[in-house]
Amino acid sequence: MEPIISLQNVAVRYKRSGNILKRKSYFDALKSINLDIYPGETLGILGRNGSGKSTLLRIISGVIRPDQGNVINRGVSVSLLSLQVGFDPNLSGRDNTILSGMLQGYSRKMIEEKLDEIIEYSELGDFFFEPVRTYSTGMRARLGFSITTIISPDVLLVDEVLSVGDQHFKEKAERTMIQKIQSQQTVVLVSHSHQQIARLCDRAVLIEDGISFASGDPREVLSLYEGRMNL
Repeated sequence: MEPIISLQNVAVRYKRSGNILKRKSYFDALKSINLDIYPGETLGILGRNGSGKSTLLRIISGVIRPDQGNVINRGVSVSLLSLQVGFDPNLSGRDNTILSGMLQGYSRKMIEEKLDEIIEYSELGDFFFEPVRTYSTGMRARLGFSITTIISPDVLLVDEVLSVGDQHFKEKAERTMIQKIQSQQTVVLVSHSHQQIARLCDRAVLIEDGISFASGDPREVLSLYEGRMNL
């Protein structure tokens, strides 16, 4: 099976801020990532805090470009669902929904036709029409997940969002994710929950020291990861 997205020797470097000597200082978030994403699979991304998992999702989504290497997208739409990738806090949930959908390439008319479904799924009620700056972290997660759930891309990138919010919505979000997986939705999932990775993913990749260190069966990669965490 041919991959729908491929990363070849991808590296990302960030400039450090706050250097009191005013010398150029850089941090290599990713050093050499080689990764293929296949249609219909659920891929889990594992790694320590600061290992570059969120940066990797931004690269796959096209939010940022690599400083080195190639990202090959074979004609699929990609959406990144992350608490760190943003809504305009001064716009309402409704306006952010329309803007988010249009940035993903959908028409305003199509998004407006989906608004009632998004309001219902998000369970935000009248808050849907309030500025996002008034939202809690959980409410932002509910809005983002609802937009991406109803306006479904070819490839869904999920960065820790399933672990945020009240227990009722977490369970609802996971049920929806399982339905998407069973419908052959392609999903790339970052989660600190090893149980979620083991339960939901077909394959897992371990990112360590900025490289794609291991790839394979989720339980085997989890076992390797847990072993290295204890070193």
